[in-house]
Amino acid sequence: MQSNLAGWAIDTIELMAALFLFVVGSVVLATLVFFVVDRNQTRSAVLRNYPVIGRFRYWFEHLGEFFRQYFFAMDREELPFNRAQRTWVYRAAKNIDNTRAFGSTRDLRPEGTVFFVNTAFPTLDEDAVAPQPLLLGPYAREPYSHAAFFNVSAMSFGAISAPAVRALTRGAKQAGIWVDTGEGGLSPYHLEGNCAIVFEIGTAKYGVRDDNGRLDDDKLRAIAAHPQVKMFNLKLGQGAKPGKGGVLPAAKVTPEIAAIRGIPVGTDSISPNRHPEVNSVAQLLDMIGHIREVTGKPTGFKAPLGDVAWIAELCDEVHRRGLPSAPDFIVVDGSEGGTGAAPQSLMDGVGLPLREALPLLVDTLTRAGLRERIRVICSGKCITPYEVAWALAMGADFVNSARGFMFALGCIQALQCNRNTCPTGVTTHDARLQRGLVISDKSERVAHYASNLMYEVGVIAHACGVREPRQLRRWHARVVVDDGLSRRLDELYPYAEPERA
Repeated sequence: MQSNLAGWAIDTIELMAALFLFVVGSVVLATLVFFVVDRNQTRSAVLRNYPVIGRFRYWFEHLGEFFRQYFFAMDREELPFNRAQRTWVYRAAKNIDNTRAFGSTRDLRPEGTVFFVNTAFPTLDEDAVAPQPLLLGPYAREPYSHAAFFNVSAMSFGAISAPAVRALTRGAKQAGIWVDTGEGGLSPYHLEGNCAIVFEIGTAKYGVRDDNGRLDDDKLRAIAAHPQVKMFNLKLGQGAKPGKGGVLPAAKVTPEIAAIRGIPVGTDSISPNRHPEVNSVAQLLDMIGHIREVTGKPTGFKAPLGDVAWIAELCDEVHRRGLPSAPDFIVVDGSEGGTGAAPQSLMDGVGLPLREALPLLVDTLTRAGLRERIRVICSGKCITPYEVAWALAMGADFVNSARGFMFALGCIQALQCNRNTCPTGVTTHDARLQRGLVISDKSERVAHYASNLMYEVGVIAHACGVREPRQLRRWHARVVVDDGLSRRLDELYPYAEPERA
């Protein structure tokens, strides 16, 4: 028995020694190979001068963004969304206590910081009312009345996964909010949740295009025939990439997505940077009128703003044609808006941020006497209650969010949206990774997030002395200016007076 144990021990030691020698030999061989390759390549000066060791630089650089997120960045430092913002969304989505102790970690001193001013006599709970429905498309054959002021912004099936779409639409139905399809067309997963849907028509017209990429009226009618589809949104551009069309990498263009969009399988899906047939405000109104006539449903457009001169020109054209010709809504997308893939030059340096674009749009419509005719929807990093409350105070009728709802689905801001490697299953078509997104659980979180956010916007509104969030006005908030003191928003952005009826 002892001899057997001794033999087994010797065999084990010999096996471990052989394995050790194999590993060491493999490492040495790999090191020699990398040394030769690095020494003779011409692309990287670091690797050419420091073969093998230089590779650690790129490895640490890659790991840096993840280490900063968890170990080094303070709660209010990180971009595009800091830990405090993400934590609020996660807790709201899980429907757990979102109160805090000891004091706020939000610094109210930096220039541009917005905060609301409470009244001495806040609205009592019994005097508060639910958000009132607003009518969109009064001249459409099927106008749409919608109460919820916080809704799901454009996210295409393709950019996000099937489980993500299914969870979003189920949660949206529960919360009474709409879901914008994004430019990727209408999938069966959108319809499955039976929520209100805004169908977005992108510049490539996915889902409603003919073989030549032009608008197909028969396909438009087929989309409009679904009772869940309440409105049509003509996308002119996007805040994260003004002047550039959408991009869906080839790895994400599966046979299913290709069939829904009407494009080839396995090739990059790139939409034009604008609608070829829309080159003026007159042509824009023509197209909006055509879509509304064909579908019978409210129709508007989405655009980032560089200036509002063309909005003023559009208002003049509406007055020449008559009120029925006006877009039923305008979605203004701030330059801080998100996307799955965009050139950094556009994402960082082109377009107006929402804090400027929203009041410019609202005031331009007001001066033209069209503010009540054209509803204003905004999007761009509004994921917490005070950001949404600010947008309502500045004049928005509705606020859309995409990344807020991505966090509700479990997104951890891994910044992998364009690589089909999303670790939480939100933006990938890898079935192994999608497995982590449990639809029944995440749909509940979507509903909780929307409901809790709207409730807390109501809390802010009541503290300011109004009965419901859409009664917030610019004088209810202040912003820190360059002298370190704050000024009322209506002083910095005075209300416009109508110049024409």
